[in-house]
Amino acid sequence: MLLSTLVIIIGLSLFETVSSVDNAIINAEVLATMSARARRWFMTWGVLFAVFIVRGLFPFIIIWVFNTKLNALQVLSATWSSNPLVLHSINRSAPILLMTGGVFLVFLFLHWIFLEEKKMGLPMTEKFFMSKGVWFYAIVSVLLLIISWFALKQSNLMGLGAVVGSSLFFITQGFKENAEIVEKKLLGNSPEQVDAGSSLSKLLFLEIIDFTFSIDGVLGAFAFTLSVPLILIGNGLGAILVRQMTVSNIDRIKKYVYLKNGAMYSILVLGIIMIMHSFGFYIPEYISPLTTFIIIGFFFWKSKMVLSQS
Repeated sequence: MLLSTLVIIIGLSLFETVSSVDNAIINAEVLATMSARARRWFMTWGVLFAVFIVRGLFPFIIIWVFNTKLNALQVLSATWSSNPLVLHSINRSAPILLMTGGVFLVFLFLHWIFLEEKKMGLPMTEKFFMSKGVWFYAIVSVLLLIISWFALKQSNLMGLGAVVGSSLFFITQGFKENAEIVEKKLLGNSPEQVDAGSSLSKLLFLEIIDFTFSIDGVLGAFAFTLSVPLILIGNGLGAILVRQMTVSNIDRIKKYVYLKNGAMYSILVLGIIMIMHSFGFYIPEYISPLTTFIIIGFFFWKSKMVLSQS
């Protein structure tokens, strides 16, 4: 039991860290244009907000949304106790929650492999899909139709979960694409040119983009476990590590050019696991962290090979 818990926590931390590399890079680039005082504020109060508010409350809110018959105190007690009636209600909602998260993660991967610029970790595969980028919207539309069709045979709420997952993906993707535009504008100022208003706007931007990126990590965490305390610990440790990378090792992290690939292939596997779970397929808990270790480990090794050759 203890070993299983440790594996899940380490897997969650690794997944949160690697899937947030883009977030760390954005943070580092924007922070470089800010005053020293604003940077200190971000690294202290920003950490508290990222770990305890965003990644702390978000899992509770998700479970509450899918268990509307429970009040907030009941959801809170269920996550820290073993009340059978409350836990039964949460377990009944698990297929809907897993369907939502699974569709979101699969769509996230498909957007990356079809449309986003990337270092070619698996050149033949990734170049092929990049050349077919025009088919992305058609493929996700048909895929949503197929998943919803089978989900509706299980329950109307599972079908709704598939649509919610799709909607969440397009909403968060819109925020991320807009963030790229805003980032370019914010990077126009050097630290010497920054005034209080500029620093405040950049701090708000960093918190908003952090919230957007955290959705990936929190939804993906449910592929590892439905235990909110474990999600809080694992994702919280990962979020703190991302903040440390932001200020100390971001240039070094950038050199591991295939870490993003590892994160995205992990996201695909976790999304498939969540969808299969929602349809009632039994998948042992250790499969999610194990596949995460293997996939990210492979692309980390591939990145090391590139570094050693340069």
